[in-house]
Amino acid sequence: MLGEKDFDAWADGYDASVEQSDEEGSYPFAGYERVLGTIERRVLAAGARRVLDVGFGTGTLTARLYDAGCEVWGEDFSGRMVELAQGRMPGAHLFQGDFSGGVADEIRRRRYDAIVATYSLHHLDDAGKVALLRQLVGLLAEGGRLYVGDVAFATRAELEACRAEAGERWDSDEVYFVYDELRDALPGLTFERMSPCAGLLTLGA
Repeated sequence: MLGEKDFDAWADGYDASVEQSDEEGSYPFAGYERVLGTIERRVLAAGARRVLDVGFGTGTLTARLYDAGCEVWGEDFSGRMVELAQGRMPGAHLFQGDFSGGVADEIRRRRYDAIVATYSLHHLDDAGKVALLRQLVGLLAEGGRLYVGDVAFATRAELEACRAEAGERWDSDEVYFVYDELRDALPGLTFERMSPCAGLLTLGA
């Protein structure tokens, strides 16, 4: 798993590497813009005012929500990512921290109309994903929604097909979402396929 220094080093070139992978339609970021665009439209259509982003990176998604008038809160592992995102969203409430054990105390004190996590939770194992998602659902305001966009698959067979196609590019240190293997632990979880290696998982309050 990447450490904080690895994320800091990657931060300045992150958006370019993601864009290239998405444009090529290749693992791991094929479907990235579709995932973010879908979440953005749904958050805004629901009239969400306060939004929490867990693992916001450079702020690619939340900067759009911020510019649309949302009150943005967030936590990210990388100090450099926080710095870059804060530059894009001067009024956002952004914290540096390791959310693998849960989000920061300042974040837990509030309730959110929408919570988003894009391409950040694959650094947690399945038990860690379930624990964090359960905590996050508890932070939703009435009628709120949790959106997770990531490298994700409906079934283990789909994951293995993607692994075979990716070959040496496959990152075996990351633990990707497999909907069939998580839905029993997270009642109400839904899955939408966005590309051969991307999916959108949604939970409600």
